[in-house]
Amino acid sequence: MTLIGHTRARGVETLSLDSPANRNALSAALVAELAEALTDCAKDSDVRAVVLTHTGNTFCAGADLRDPPHPDTLVALLRQIVELRKPVVARVTGHVRAGGLGLLGACDIAAASTPSTFAFTEVLIGVAPAVISLPLLPRTDPRALARYYLTGERLDAAEAARIGLVTAAGDDVDAVLEPVLDGLRRASPQGLAETKALLTARVLEAFDRDAADLTALSARLFSSPQAREGMTAFLERRDPLWAL
Repeated sequence: MTLIGHTRARGVETLSLDSPANRNALSAALVAELAEALTDCAKDSDVRAVVLTHTGNTFCAGADLRDPPHPDTLVALLRQIVELRKPVVARVTGHVRAGGLGLLGACDIAAASTPSTFAFTEVLIGVAPAVISLPLLPRTDPRALARYYLTGERLDAAEAARIGLVTAAGDDVDAVLEPVLDGLRRASPQGLAETKALLTARVLEAFDRDAADLTALSARLFSSPQAREGMTAFLERRDPLWAL
């Protein structure tokens, strides 16, 4: 079964997360297929830019708790997006949770429709937004990120744009993206590649410095008793034992 949809229009390759059974959660299979699609885009000189979007009302529900990717694999995917020598643009018209926000952080530009919602839900199940912090911490308002990391609160598209989680939000996400994609189509491939390298240098420094430690932290937390209780409670749709 194909988990990533492909379309192309005037040099822009659109990759769609298409796993409705689990709300486009980051399963091992989806992560592998998305990485392969990005590799193909990198090799194809006819691709000027990549749009990452989704089917259904959820962009990405976070890690698939039944079939999670290894933390190293998720780190590799996020780094692949950051290092791709072509701009990657996220197009969101639905909900984004936990690990899905790492995808947004890795993208160069992200646009969301007004009804979209966002939440860092890791603390609610006994883990931390460890690996996804690699692209998010250098790009997002630190005070706001502290609040939303620690509370798991839901935020709307306007707040996501205010804190830098997305670039822009509007009622019609395609209208928001129209001038963006027009600009990318007019830009030279060399200009885009070298400009992206300037913009992502600090993000890649975070990967080089922190990836090993954050991967180890993620693995340790997901194997802990509190995480097992949190994930069980989530799957059983009940409060975890520590909830007051």
